[in-house]
Amino acid sequence: MVHSRTLRVDYDKTTSVLCVVGSELNVNLNRSAPPNSKFFSVKCTPNVQYSISPKPRETLNLSPTPLNGKSVLLISMSSASQNENDSKLSIRYYGVNKEMLGKAILHLTAVEISLDVDADRDGVVEKNNPNKGSWKWGPKGHGAIVLVNCDSERTYWKQPDSEEDFISKVSDLKDMSVMVLRTKGPAQLPEGYKLTMHISQGDAESVRVFQSKSSEVSNNPLNKLFDYFVKDYPLVLSSEVLSQEVPYLGGVAEMNFYVEGLRFPDKDFDGLVSINLSLLEPISAGVPETPIFTDKVVFKVAPWIMTPNTLQPVEVFVCSTSDNYQFLKVMRNLVAKSGYKLKICHKYQNRGDRWMQDELEFGYIDSPHQQFPVVLDSPRDGNLQDFPYDELLGPDFGYVTRVAKRKDVSSLDSFGNLEVSPPVTVNGKNYPLGRIIIGVAFPTATKGRNMTKVVQDFLWAQKVQEPIALFSDWLYVGHIDEFMTFVPAPDRKGFRLLLASPDASYKLFRGLQKDGHGQAKLFEGLKDEEPITVDEILEDSSLQDENNYVQSCIDWNRDVLKKELGLDDEDIIDLPILFKLLVEDEGDAYRAVAYYPDMVNMIVLGKNLGIPKPFGPKVNGRCVLEAEMCSLMEGLGLNCTFIDDFATYHKLLGEVHCGSNVRREPFQFKWWNLEM
Repeated sequence: MVHSRTLRVDYDKTTSVLCVVGSELNVNLNRSAPPNSKFFSVKCTPNVQYSISPKPRETLNLSPTPLNGKSVLLISMSSASQNENDSKLSIRYYGVNKEMLGKAILHLTAVEISLDVDADRDGVVEKNNPNKGSWKWGPKGHGAIVLVNCDSERTYWKQPDSEEDFISKVSDLKDMSVMVLRTKGPAQLPEGYKLTMHISQGDAESVRVFQSKSSEVSNNPLNKLFDYFVKDYPLVLSSEVLSQEVPYLGGVAEMNFYVEGLRFPDKDFDGLVSINLSLLEPISAGVPETPIFTDKVVFKVAPWIMTPNTLQPVEVFVCSTSDNYQFLKVMRNLVAKSGYKLKICHKYQNRGDRWMQDELEFGYIDSPHQQFPVVLDSPRDGNLQDFPYDELLGPDFGYVTRVAKRKDVSSLDSFGNLEVSPPVTVNGKNYPLGRIIIGVAFPTATKGRNMTKVVQDFLWAQKVQEPIALFSDWLYVGHIDEFMTFVPAPDRKGFRLLLASPDASYKLFRGLQKDGHGQAKLFEGLKDEEPITVDEILEDSSLQDENNYVQSCIDWNRDVLKKELGLDDEDIIDLPILFKLLVEDEGDAYRAVAYYPDMVNMIVLGKNLGIPKPFGPKVNGRCVLEAEMCSLMEGLGLNCTFIDDFATYHKLLGEVHCGSNVRREPFQFKWWNLEM
């Protein structure tokens, strides 16, 4: 892109001019000519190129050139100067009889200046990419990427690096995007000229810029250490400093700057920021300088991305409580068999809060130069509230949260109510990173609970996993993981959607009754739990009515999911699960809980599933609910492990998924290649 600049020239004067290679100087010849000028001529040294617009008609032996009111001299220089004023151009003006009336002389100094970023997203900062000043999505797109610097290089007295106005460790630089100021020219700029870098107030709330700089020599080892961490990388641009002069180094030089993101895209921020560089020219003492050249780069702040059940696990997180030793034992064996790491949150950390899924959601951020996991901390803030920050935030492990007013926070803000689908294609539109799924109140509800607005705004603003809202307020706890999950599959779309289904449960139980097993009992052998026969369940008309209501709620969501994820009925598996309604404290609302352990609320570890043990009726010594589950899952090549969570989770209105969490490998697909 050619930068054009209008240049004022005075006749009978010698003017020193600084010209940026790649820019063009425009001289209005008529405006700068002496009175009564009719002709002009131009001479220059070899490093200077010029042309005249409009182009004069070719006339034999016509020299000098006729001057008209629109004559413009276009001047450019092809390479940088080695010394100041080492190139020249003269303009001579003539009267009607071609007598010389005046002469303007330009002493020209050429410099190369470019502010460069990784605009082609290959991990290398290329020189003067023509697309560096804009953003475009897609595999043929362009534009640089910056990460929110939300991890912490410190492990003690830590806080996210983006909240510190200095670089605590040089290793922090790898989380930032490199921006290079490249210059070429004489040893120094002509007197009074200077380079400045600047940013708008709005963009400065979202990014900061540090400069790479050699620190001064110090004889004190402690000072040298301090300089290495701090003075070598001073803060250049921030919300307090919107403009700052940057050095011109002379000769052929490169200076690195490091850009860090301060906040994620959100309702009031689309993630795009601009950083500008200007070359300023002095006018006279006491008068502001004027810009004669500007360059601009654009960054897109990387979004936070969730990971679905179909991605490979890395770590499994569970809480240790005073009553869940057996649960932990089975989980430990399952995780070890699956080949992953188990991280236990101990009692002093969880303070009795066992609901690991509800407190946080794992995701990651990605760029061509760096990638690391980022935990999203829910506004739920139970006794686990300090765990994400205190135990997860650290080097190359980021943290983000959204703070809501306590009066606005409900059970729907726990992250059992936040899931993401595997990749799907819907009506020809590709979602290679899947789609986020949340639960909210029914559209017609006037007193329903909803996920708080600040969390919803954050999720929608990430754009790369366009959210879907389901109806979950019909549940007592209100989480979508109580009636749905995804498991990997070897065919079709690469996964199956599992849905809780009272209809499937009644169908199974009626089959048992028909085959003479109506006296088989649920909950048999459970301490403090009254067994109930299949016949008794089928005779309970109130329970049937409650489950008809639940099935209608699930069917509503089934239709939404089929439409929004592009699913067919063959992509969905119905699991036999019954519910019952409880009256809330106010006494005017009935909401559902699982009647027996909710098998859909499982943990997915590759091909191994950790499923709540349902304690269903037994035939020939085997639980028919477990047998049905195994039959449905083993057809997909999945292995079922049933975990007794009855007393420690189910009775507290949660299950295996609610009490665990999984950090997974990121997608191979790069979010910036999305077609938007």
